[in-house]
Amino acid sequence: MFLALREMARAKVRFGLLIVAIGMLVFLILFQQSLQNGLLTSFVGAIRNQSAPVLVYSVDGQRVVQGSIITPDLEALAAGTDGVGRVGRVMQGTFTAATEDGDRFDTSVIGVESPDLGAPSELVDGRFPSSAGEAVGSDADADQGFGIGDVVVLEPGGFEITIVGLARDVQLNAGPTLFTDLDDYVTAVQAVNPDAGTPLPNVLAIVPAEGVDADALAERINARSDDLDALTRAAAADETPGVSQIRSSFAIIFLLYGLVIPCVTGLFFLIVTFQKSGALTLLRALGAPARRLVASLLIQAVLIVAAGFVVGVALYTPVSQQRVGGLPLRFETGAVVLWAALLLLLGIGSSLVAARRVLAIDPMEATTGGGAR
Repeated sequence: MFLALREMARAKVRFGLLIVAIGMLVFLILFQQSLQNGLLTSFVGAIRNQSAPVLVYSVDGQRVVQGSIITPDLEALAAGTDGVGRVGRVMQGTFTAATEDGDRFDTSVIGVESPDLGAPSELVDGRFPSSAGEAVGSDADADQGFGIGDVVVLEPGGFEITIVGLARDVQLNAGPTLFTDLDDYVTAVQAVNPDAGTPLPNVLAIVPAEGVDADALAERINARSDDLDALTRAAAADETPGVSQIRSSFAIIFLLYGLVIPCVTGLFFLIVTFQKSGALTLLRALGAPARRLVASLLIQAVLIVAAGFVVGVALYTPVSQQRVGGLPLRFETGAVVLWAALLLLLGIGSSLVAARRVLAIDPMEATTGGGAR
């Protein structure tokens, strides 16, 4: 330990630059992780964090809520499946919503029959709608005119909606999202287009009967008709078009970062080991055991990766509380712990390449000038 700290103290600039470099890489990794999660949440948060365990689409909808249409025949087949507890219709459309400040947003409005049939699982503030013209919004949109007490107007038609509750991570299609009563949704559609009539539900939200597993129920519903596409809540979010592509793209980025850090640390320690090969040879000739020199190298690797991670987290923390391009970010505790463990292992593993150089020093050859091979 003393040997490792002594060497780091004598070469502050060299080790300091490596710590800063690792810190910047850690910052980029954590920022990209938050960006990925924020992007996915803004697209499918309303699906992932709604209350119904099973969602039923039409096959033609290709697992897009607004593209799916449930006809009365399909609804009867799904509702009549063994193991179905409660069924609620869910309707969704995109409207132009004008805020009190005069701003206009493309807004997803989702109409549900009951809070436990497709509405947000829980609220962070306010309450669920209890009368006509009320809605629950996303807390990510609160500062854009969709906060509690704000009134938005759907255009054209002038239908007014008052926000009475806020939920976290319930956006859909990366825009403001409102959850209303089903009757209010129908009224909004007819206000925008008086000739629209009564729309058909886009999705059925289903709560399984007691003792019935959601996965098993989804399989039973799908067996009833080739036109039904029943998915559990998690599967419906993960299999929304575009989600897998986003994850794949970020996975490549994370893989590249995961390769860069061990290359940087491994190359650094290998170069340093070559530079001090004479001193290491002398220490071996004086009787210093190889394991002590290797331990010193590994201690330095642990300290450098740990210090770099601290620098990266320090840079990441304030940024993680911001919005980037309209996407809400937040501090990802799980990602910090995961990458801390992973990068520490990678850093130690890469430094073992230099450790092999130390182990190659033969004390007998060192005393006769042979040095390290």
